[in-house]
Amino acid sequence: SFNNPDSVAVDGSGNVYVADTHNNMIRKITPAGVVTTVAGTTAAGSLDGNGTAARFNGPSGIAVDASGNIFVADGNNNTIRKISPTGDVTTVAGSGSSGSANGTGAAASFNFPRGLALDSAGNIYVSDSWNNMIRKIDTSGVVTTLAGSTTPGSANGTGTAASFNGLHGLTIDASGNLY
Repeated sequence: SFNNPDSVAVDGSGNVYVADTHNNMIRKITPAGVVTTVAGTTAAGSLDGNGTAARFNGPSGIAVDASGNIFVADGNNNTIRKISPTGDVTTVAGSGSSGSANGTGAAASFNFPRGLALDSAGNIYVSDSWNNMIRKIDTSGVVTTLAGSTTPGSANGTGTAASFNGLHGLTIDASGNLY
């Protein structure tokens, strides 16, 4: 059973990964329909570790890269996490406190990140929901703001001249266009 599953991602083998938000877990559904817990437990928290020793707090967005790494927008912890193919959970970016700072790793901050997308170069794109921004984490862990600002709105424009309100889902096409 699940409790408010938010997002799904599919790997190259057809496994479906689910951000089981209110259970604070990342779940895997095999093509045969077998459900297992990849990481986290029903106890909310913020802890890196292996498998069920790790803790999440309201994971929402999820994406899987070609190497089998799972990336998670850990919404209530204001962090972006990575689960390796061996189940090791680490924090990629975010201080854990809400904010909108650009920076590297823990020097950056988010305010309820919700959606994730990966490009072919391994960059992570984040819909930073309560900041009303689209953020980018490059392969070195540097977080920058691509579009939007902390002021909600619906304006077209370039970079911070554009505005959004309560972003959620995010996807990228083969040409690198972000939606």
